[in-house]
Amino acid sequence: MSPSLNALFCLGLCLGQGLQAQIGPLPKPSLQALPSALVPLETPVTIRCRGPPGVDLYRLEKLKPRDYKDEDVLYISAMKRHNAGEYRCSYQNGSLWSPASELLELVATGVYEKPTLSVKPRLVVSPGEDVTLQCQSRYGFDQYALYKKGDAGPHKRPQETWYRASFPIMVTAAHSGSYQCYSFSSKSPYLWSAPSDPLELVVTGTSGTSSLLPTEAPSSATETSKTTTIVIKNPDPTTGLIHQSYMKENLARICLGAVILMLLVGFLVEDWHSRKKSPLYRLRAVHRPLPPLPPTQKAHGRQDGS
Repeated sequence: MSPSLNALFCLGLCLGQGLQAQIGPLPKPSLQALPSALVPLETPVTIRCRGPPGVDLYRLEKLKPRDYKDEDVLYISAMKRHNAGEYRCSYQNGSLWSPASELLELVATGVYEKPTLSVKPRLVVSPGEDVTLQCQSRYGFDQYALYKKGDAGPHKRPQETWYRASFPIMVTAAHSGSYQCYSFSSKSPYLWSAPSDPLELVVTGTSGTSSLLPTEAPSSATETSKTTTIVIKNPDPTTGLIHQSYMKENLARICLGAVILMLLVGFLVEDWHSRKKSPLYRLRAVHRPLPPLPPTQKAHGRQDGS
C-alpha cells in the first residue's frame, strides 16, 4: 500500500474513532455547594459544576422557578430566600449533552426561630445501646431534620406529634459527635429554622471519641472537624447517693453513742454524789438529842399515900 493510501486510511480510522467516542454516553457531572448546602441567610455560597476535561459548554439550572446560566460556577454573595431550591447542571461536548447531575438542594437556614434538641436516656452511652434524639419547636412545623457534623447531609423526619419529632439511634462508634436539628414546613421545604444548639453524643470505649469531640456548627457536608473540646465526665450519681447515705447512717450512730455515753456519765456522777452524802446523814443522826424519859410508876405511888 502506498504512503498516501496509508495516510488516508489512518485519517479515516481516527475520524471513525472520534465519531464513535462522541456518539458514546457522556459521564454525568457533579454539582456541589461550598462551603455547605445549608446556608444561613445573608452569608455567601458558591455552587460549582464539574465535568471531564475539555468541556465545550456548561449549563447550570435552578428549578422552580426555571432559570439557567451557561456557566459552571454560580456565586451568591448573600443568601436570600429566593435563592433556596433545587439545582442541577449538565455540559455539552460537540453536539451532545451529558446527563444531568444529581439534584442539589440548597437550603436557607435562619428563617425561623431555632428548636431545641435533647437526648434520652443520657449523653454518654456505650456501643449497642439505644438512644433517642428529640427535636422540639414552639411552632407547629410538620418537618424536622437532624444533622450530624461530618455526614453527607441531614436526616429528615416528619413530626411525631405536634411540635416534636424523635430520631431513634442504635449506637455505634460512628454515632459519637456533634448533632443539631432544624424545623421547617413541607409547604416551603427549603426554608429552614436556625439550627438548635449543638448536642455532644459521647460513645465510650471508642478511640478518640470519648474525650475529643467536634464543637463547631455545621459548615460543610464533607468538611471534617478541626475544633475539639475535652469532655469531663461527671461521677456516677448513684455512687454519690450511696456515699451520702452511708455518711448519714454513720453520723446517726455517732450521735446515738454520744447520747448514751452522756447518760452513763450522768448516772455515774449521781451515784457518786449519793455515796458521798450517805455517811454525813448517818453521823448527824447519832448526835441528835435524845427525847425525855417518861415518869416512873414509883413516883405516882408516893403521892397517893401522902
